[in-house]
Amino acid sequence: MSDELPAAAGAGEAGARPGGTWGSALTTREFAAIRSVGFEPVGQVFGAAVYAAGDARWYDCPGAGGSSGAAAPAQPATQVSGRGDPGSFGPLVEAMYQARLTAIDRMTAECAGLGAHGAVGVRLSRGVFPRGGLEFTAIGTAVRAPGAAYGQRVPFTCGVSGQDFARLVMAGWVPAGLALGISIGSRHDDWTTARQTRQWSGNVEVAGWTELVNWSRHDARRRLEGDVRRLGAEGVVIASMQMRVRERDCPVNVGRRDHVVEVTLTGTAIARFARAGQRGAGPALAVMALDPQRRQSARISI
Repeated sequence: MSDELPAAAGAGEAGARPGGTWGSALTTREFAAIRSVGFEPVGQVFGAAVYAAGDARWYDCPGAGGSSGAAAPAQPATQVSGRGDPGSFGPLVEAMYQARLTAIDRMTAECAGLGAHGAVGVRLSRGVFPRGGLEFTAIGTAVRAPGAAYGQRVPFTCGVSGQDFARLVMAGWVPAGLALGISIGSRHDDWTTARQTRQWSGNVEVAGWTELVNWSRHDARRRLEGDVRRLGAEGVVIASMQMRVRERDCPVNVGRRDHVVEVTLTGTAIARFARAGQRGAGPALAVMALDPQRRQSARISI
């Protein structure tokens, strides 16, 4: 993949002129909110990347190696991408990270070309491209504070709405960037799982599936916290938590099934206004929306 800005994006930058017309993805309330804290929109910004990422079907089965009674020690029945276990989805997850970051970087480059200080209301999306590719896009509204110096600092990005951006600024917080946490876990459905899911087993916990969900979530949270530290922030406001569960035919044992869980966490890393002698301490803090409407928008889709 090329790190250069796509030609269409460069043309958009060349066409931007100070004092000219601008577009945005803001609602009227969002526009009023960012204006209330001294910012103004300067244009809509966009970034995209298409990757030929591998499909989960072509990865080895976790834990199946020892199910046939072989002398070699069996791999853990549950594996997650962050542990780097043999046959895990680590390379696929890294490609998904890189694709998202490339789209964000290209959007940020458009933002810098407009002389903006950052982008608000950024939305990340993923779609299927023909012939097996994945398309990752990032779209937001570039904003700037009139009269403020524009240095060499990379423009910030945030996934919160214009109203929430204004609330953060008024509370003494600034967005540092978009933070991501991605993990893919897989579980070989061995004889224990098969026994627990039989019709006559009754209402019992399927321990293997519980382990798969918990490990995948913890791994995604760990990656998210690492992203927050990379951005030099103190915490993160979660915008989206998604979990996709699917099953596939076991590529090793005929007639057996595997379960695959993909967890994606998206949020805005935030930091306090710079103050002498004050630095964030301790682990990154994750904050979920408390009002029902925001909880509904961040619901988990399975």
